[in-house]
Formats: sequence, structure tokens, C-alpha cells
Amino acid sequence: MWTLTLRGGARVAVVAAEWYDAFGVVTRGQVQLELRDGEPGPVLGRDAGFWLRGTGVRALRNPGRRPARVRIVTPRARTDACQSTHLVHQLPDDGGTT
Repeated sequence: MWTLTLRGGARVAVVAAEWYDAFGVVTRGQVQLELRDGEPGPVLGRDAGFWLRGTGVRALRNPGRRPARVRIVTPRARTDACQSTHLVHQLPDDGGTT
């Protein structure tokens, strides 16, 4: 299990092969799922859980100004904290305010 923190307006790419069995739970703020075609998906609030497997989600975005946190659970134990940095790829800001 590891934590992903998104600053206000930030987004991270979801690489399907690396997030294959990942389950996320929003623990702070809101997270919007960005769909494969670039369209905005649902905005999930605190305590919302979601699977990424087979959903077509290509990125996670924080639509708010304050940081959002997501706990990511995978069936494979991640013992090296550095491993988790390879699971997300920071995308440039899309012009949102911080």
C-alpha cells in the first residue's frame, strides 16, 4: 500500500500495465478520473474507492485547490518505497490555478 498526493490542479498518468490490479481510496480532497478519450470522468470525494483495472482511466486529476490524497492498494506487496515512484508519471499542469 502506498499514498499518492496530488497538489491542487495536478494530474498523473495511469499506466494500465503498472496499475493493473490497483484499488484506490480517496482519503483527502477530491480526485477526478480522466477517461481514455480525454473526457472528464466522475469526481470522487473522501472515502470513495475505485478500481482502475479495465476502466479506461488514463489519468487522475485533483480538481480542487488543496492537496488530495489517494491510498493505493495492490495485491503485490511493495517493500521498497522507491518502487512506487515508477507507478505514476507526473504530467505538466493543464493551466489550472494552484
